[in-house]
Amino acid sequence: MKIIIETPRLVLRQFTMADAPLIWTLNSAPGVLQYIHEPALKNVEEATNVLQNIMLPQYENNLGRWAVHTKHNNEFIGWCGLKWLQSTNEIDLGYRFTPRHWGKGYATEAAQHTLNYGLHQLNLQEIFGKAHIDNTASQNVLEKIGMQYVKEIMEDNVQVKVYRAT
Repeated sequence: MKIIIETPRLVLRQFTMADAPLIWTLNSAPGVLQYIHEPALKNVEEATNVLQNIMLPQYENNLGRWAVHTKHNNEFIGWCGLKWLQSTNEIDLGYRFTPRHWGKGYATEAAQHTLNYGLHQLNLQEIFGKAHIDNTASQNVLEKIGMQYVKEIMEDNVQVKVYRAT
């Protein structure tokens, strides 16, 4: 297990192919995909495909979405990380957590440490974060960690707010 970041309450580590059931379970939880403009995964095999073709290749560039576990019991609660978006040549800060862990500050804690890691360890010049226009909780996370609102755009036929940190 390759640990990338440790926070006071969390451990962020690289996913492995063995984590496909975790991805499947997370994406299957009610409400998780409410504000996300991507299709729901139909089964563990699709989760395996996402890991193999989307998530794990990002690790070659020291980026990626990382599995987030609580320190006190090692429970998987979601993911957080940095992803290079080829379409815009931008680094995206993203996160996704299980609903029963919403409202506990985990997203803010993981996102803050991820942002700091990207800016100060990886020396990235700028990092973007996007949130669905109606996802005020996610917008609040981006604002709490110091990202600045830039603009609203249409992305995959969905209105999103764009934030940036330098």
